[in-house]
Amino acid sequence: MISENDPELAERVADIEPFRVVEMLTRAGELQAAGVDVIHMEAGEPDFPTAPAIVAAAKRALDEGRTRYTPAAGIPELREALSAWYRSQHGLDIPASRIMVTPGGSGALLLLSALLVNPGKGILMADPGYPCNRHFLRLVEGQAQLVPVGPVERYQLTAEKLAEHWRDNTVGALVASPSNPTGTALDNTQMRELFEACNQRGGSLIADEIYQDLVFEGDVRSILAHTDRALVMNSFSKYFGMTGWRLGWLVAPQHLVQELEKLAQNLFISSSAPSQYAALAAFEPATQALLAARKKEFGTRRTYLLQALRSLGFKVDAQPVGAFYIYANIRGISQLDAREFCLRLLEEQGVAITPGADFGDHLASEHVRFAFTTSLPRIEQAVHRLGLFLG
Repeated sequence: MISENDPELAERVADIEPFRVVEMLTRAGELQAAGVDVIHMEAGEPDFPTAPAIVAAAKRALDEGRTRYTPAAGIPELREALSAWYRSQHGLDIPASRIMVTPGGSGALLLLSALLVNPGKGILMADPGYPCNRHFLRLVEGQAQLVPVGPVERYQLTAEKLAEHWRDNTVGALVASPSNPTGTALDNTQMRELFEACNQRGGSLIADEIYQDLVFEGDVRSILAHTDRALVMNSFSKYFGMTGWRLGWLVAPQHLVQELEKLAQNLFISSSAPSQYAALAAFEPATQALLAARKKEFGTRRTYLLQALRSLGFKVDAQPVGAFYIYANIRGISQLDAREFCLRLLEEQGVAITPGADFGDHLASEHVRFAFTTSLPRIEQAVHRLGLFLG
């Protein structure tokens, strides 16, 4: 309870919105506590546990006393491992000196926001998109310049949209490929054109590639295949299944690394030492085989759920090619607002999904996000319950 003697809060606090999916999670928890069987398809978190070799490496690190501060840019071994990963998996020569380890992908975006955005300046980004992106900009007194995109653009910012929406105070653009919430991606031509359009205007291009290694179809390459001047953020959370370990990385042009390291020293000193030593095991052959098998399972779930949703009447106009989400339009099957649709589906059938309002404003009331981050049998149950809900 706030009293009249409490100190005044900064204005940014009111502008930064909570995740609306929390409402779904809270109610789902209440229903479960009452004995209801809830199928969770609302959270963007892999259902698989962290790979055993990674857990074992963390235990060794603790036993060996690796609990002290590390360099702000990360332990050299992990930076070298990431460089080797780019070489072996993506055919890219990215020197370890251009790679910085961060406290999750969020830590990478915080650093890039602080690096690029002066108060009052803006970054273009797609609407719908991951909500924290715009909130980080608010934190540094910048502006998230949301660009409405739909099925025609496959929910992605394009070079044409960039040219249309670029403003006098715009300093760059942020894209996610593949994206949350839509699972769509920019192809190589689109990515190259987008970088060139941004570069011509003196702007910086930030690429969120957190789902880069969860692509199931198409030739979706990193922006780093086209230029060494883009800024890339990535994470161990999704493909590597290390959500709670809070570990990510960014790739930057060499001349910016020293400035980013200075910011990192001041903002968080270093990433978690045990998490960094644990992550080294993510690149071992046995772990890679396990992660590849899990990726295949995600692909199987995507194929089934996509066909099932369309057969129920959901419109999925832009094929998701990566990540573990399907962004579906409900207007052909319901006149409910997406939030009300999600709440009623949860109450009546015990299926938890996320309303589009979590991801922006553009047509948000018509869209819901399904996360296929639960087992195929549970997804099949969810589809059956959806059929009952829709009558």
